[in-house]
Amino acid sequence: MIRQRLSDPTVDGLWLRERLMPRWTDGSEGRPIAPPADAPPPRIGAVLLLLYPHNDAVYLPLTLRTAALRTHSGEISLPGGRYDDADGDLSQTALREAWEELGITQNAVTLWAALTPVWIPVSNFQITPFVGWSEQRPSFASAPDEVAELIEAPLQLLLHADTIRSEMRELRGNLMYVPFFALGEHKVWGATALVLAEVVGKLSKHRPH
Repeated sequence: MIRQRLSDPTVDGLWLRERLMPRWTDGSEGRPIAPPADAPPPRIGAVLLLLYPHNDAVYLPLTLRTAALRTHSGEISLPGGRYDDADGDLSQTALREAWEELGITQNAVTLWAALTPVWIPVSNFQITPFVGWSEQRPSFASAPDEVAELIEAPLQLLLHADTIRSEMRELRGNLMYVPFFALGEHKVWGATALVLAEVVGKLSKHRPH
């Protein structure tokens, strides 16, 4: 059922992504979802959302980025990065980055589908998420210069309504409403939350009308 719903382009998951968009206190969106027409061409990349069986459930890996990284340091992300010409296509970018960051063996991953691209304004990066499946939990080997912590998240936890929460943050002197997925002590927000939201939206049985 999971593969069918995530692979079916007619199953809408973007309705939930709207709930994870940061907003100003007047309700307006705090960031565009796609590059504006006058913006420079974005850098292109991909991320991998890998599902695998673990502890009689389905899990996915997230990473806490090290403080030493130039962009998005200290944030929680999916394994991924910039497209390289040697990759050939973005799906290979996602697989290569997952190998480099977490030691996920590429031939153990079955790619199911590509999700909707997400633009990251602060770094002018447009990422295409790919959903994949591994028949067993990978033998993770985190790259210490990029990954401060491996976070293994149960997919079922993301599907719980009370996992989506929000808080107010100050940005350039203005208050912003920032939604996030609460995973234990971790808060998953921003582009990663928007990717997860599409997955959760596709898998949710009950969609508000």
